[in-house]
Amino acid sequence: FYAMLHDLQLFIVKNFFLNQLDCIIAHHIAYCSESALSVDFSLALKLSVDLQNMGARNGCLMTDMTLSQLPLVGAVLDLLTKHGVKYKIYEDVRVEPTDKSFKAAIDLAKKGHFDVDVAVGGGSVIDTCKAANLYASHPEAEFLDFVNAPIGKGQPITATLKPLIAGTKTNSILLFLFSLSVSLSIANQALKPILGMVDPLHTLHMPSKVAAKSGFDVLCHTLESFTALPYNLRSPCPSNPINRPVYQGSNPISDVWARHALKIVVKYLKQAVRDAGDVEARSSMHLASVFAGIGFVLLTFHFLCSMSYPIAGNVKTHRAKGYNVEHPIVPHGLSVVLTSPARHLEAAQILGNSPKAKLKTNDTLRSFLYNLEVEDGLSATGYTKEDIPSLVKGTIPQERVTKRSPRAHTEEELTALFAASMKLY
Repeated sequence: FYAMLHDLQLFIVKNFFLNQLDCIIAHHIAYCSESALSVDFSLALKLSVDLQNMGARNGCLMTDMTLSQLPLVGAVLDLLTKHGVKYKIYEDVRVEPTDKSFKAAIDLAKKGHFDVDVAVGGGSVIDTCKAANLYASHPEAEFLDFVNAPIGKGQPITATLKPLIAGTKTNSILLFLFSLSVSLSIANQALKPILGMVDPLHTLHMPSKVAAKSGFDVLCHTLESFTALPYNLRSPCPSNPINRPVYQGSNPISDVWARHALKIVVKYLKQAVRDAGDVEARSSMHLASVFAGIGFVLLTFHFLCSMSYPIAGNVKTHRAKGYNVEHPIVPHGLSVVLTSPARHLEAAQILGNSPKAKLKTNDTLRSFLYNLEVEDGLSATGYTKEDIPSLVKGTIPQERVTKRSPRAHTEEELTALFAASMKLY
């Protein structure tokens, strides 16, 4: 692990000098910028001190209704009260947020005039908090101004956002389901929280099915990281560094983190799902998500993500087990793994195959899915072959990630991939 960190430091030093040149010659580079990160047990006890050090006087704490009933949120609120930090709690975060749920949180943030935002929860909570922070800092902006093209305007974020404290999701992306039945994103370096606080003990409350979906999220995105178009082959070149895309393609920095995250997943995922009380397994998977998040500051998503968005956006009646929600849901970790066509020899070797093995990566993934009793393909989540045209239609606009694919795609190829994903076992 320390050898890996040494390699990373060398890349960062090299990147520092390249980044200075980028402002002049506007070539493609691997650009890395990361939030401060604190990983420890019982971090909630330290949060109020961090807020005091920031000079926070009026904070907004965002979570969801399920998490608000768990010990973590109560402990945080008690400490904020004890240290005299005024706060407003928002518990109405929607699991798999939508533009509507975002707008409700944004409205609260605009009216509250908060000087710091705190997200206590997983990806849905953190993304909602980021969105509220962004639009409260740009009160005159229209909702689609910062949403990625072609549906949104993809405008750069120029104003300074309020301080944001979050968890493992310290990258510069937020995702939501749009009213057009597709999943959209906002991507900008300004969205990164100033501090990420990661306490592995909080994962012990996670239901086994949620742990599985979270683990597959890490697994699939690391595979995408290995197989994406190299960063120096993307085009066109940005004319100004402010227009540099967050989605940069495969690169030496993200490869370091992706490789290590994959090794953790293959060692601990099954045990973390089967035994919620296994602190080592749950902590290790939590750390793998952190490593993945660091690597994905140089986002290298492509086909898996682009195909997962319409799956999440067009869900009809399916409610994934383990999620305490009242609406249909195909969580991201499930939607992304059901169509996992990624095939990479090194990734397959890390997942447990010998160098000479001819077993393809998707067969290894299928074994993971079967052993952890994940839904048997898209048909198990309520989709039929008649839905494939709408799924393909929802994939085509995801240019921000499809352009990172190592090869071009056609509607016919996407149709074939969705059809092959209807049943996996």
